[in-house]
Amino acid sequence: MPKIVAIDFGLKRTGLAITDEKAIIASPLCTIDSLKLMDFLIELSEKEHFSTLVLGYPTRLDGSDTHITENVRILKEVLTKQFPNCLVDFQDERFSSSRAMETIHFVGKKKQMKEKNLVDKLAATLILQDYLSEHESQTGNH
Repeated sequence: MPKIVAIDFGLKRTGLAITDEKAIIASPLCTIDSLKLMDFLIELSEKEHFSTLVLGYPTRLDGSDTHITENVRILKEVLTKQFPNCLVDFQDERFSSSRAMETIHFVGKKKQMKEKNLVDKLAATLILQDYLSEHESQTGNH
């Protein structure tokens, strides 16, 4: 079964997460320089068989756009052209970074809370797990 990759896009850094072969469990993959995202995904597509790219969709609490929302919409268009056989989908990412920091704090790694790379890839993992949970409840799978 194809995997699913989640992308927590940022102007400087992008966090990535990926599922297992059964697309049940989300795991952190890495954090990369955002300028290298497309090259990384092309390389990843040669190593991992993924059928879906999930983009964290940034909005404010009231649902309005943030400073990066338009960039994410454009990224979706680019990814759809680059990976025509993949579904490129949005997932609400509100609170993903704050939830990531809470998780790091909860497991006692206060020092790592300042490590933005860890926060970014953990945020991508939370986005992916939310996506999996929503789609599991919609399809009744698992």
